[in-house]
Amino acid sequence: MSAKIENIVGIVLAGGQSIRMGGGDKCLLELNGRYILNHVIDRVKSQVNRLVINANGDVSRFDDFNLPVVNDSFDGFAGPLAGVLTGMEWTIKNEPEVSWIATFASDVPFLPLDTVEQLSFSIIKSSSDMACAKSGGRHHPVIGLWPVRLYEELRNALTNEGIRKIDEWTVGFKRSSADFSSIGIDPFFNINRPEDLAKAEEYLISIKK
Repeated sequence: MSAKIENIVGIVLAGGQSIRMGGGDKCLLELNGRYILNHVIDRVKSQVNRLVINANGDVSRFDDFNLPVVNDSFDGFAGPLAGVLTGMEWTIKNEPEVSWIATFASDVPFLPLDTVEQLSFSIIKSSSDMACAKSGGRHHPVIGLWPVRLYEELRNALTNEGIRKIDEWTVGFKRSSADFSSIGIDPFFNINRPEDLAKAEEYLISIKK
């Protein structure tokens, strides 16, 4: 396992249906005058060598971000796990020398600037296959570091075993956790509802004072 960022491709998972926000791309909602996705990109772009957006539908709506955008490689809406598979397969095709991908939710605007570093250290310390983030006693399986070598196992799990949840797939491997402390707000606070967006706005205003 290498903790160097040049061996990691970042995948921002933006393929959710955003039902609780009324549909559409919640990462394209404005937070403090900028898209939520802008905040996410700003937090993670220095943590990886290359950043890719995973989103379904017409990719042109993400043109302004000047990043590669790739649809799920697995047919049908299969949630974040399909995004992990897509990230692995994109990396194999476009960055074949890269061994790891880091995944980030597109609705988490306060991601720690050392997320990838801490996930890497967790894998090294535990000799685990993969790692996911944890805060406040809760696991965040979408925020993870995954070895590209497991892409065939993951595709088989989706295709032949009907597995759809990250936690269901990772039980077959050794997964470690990187525990992050909250400072003012949970670092993995995600925006699911209109009231969450309002809370995020309030937090940004408070730290500017």
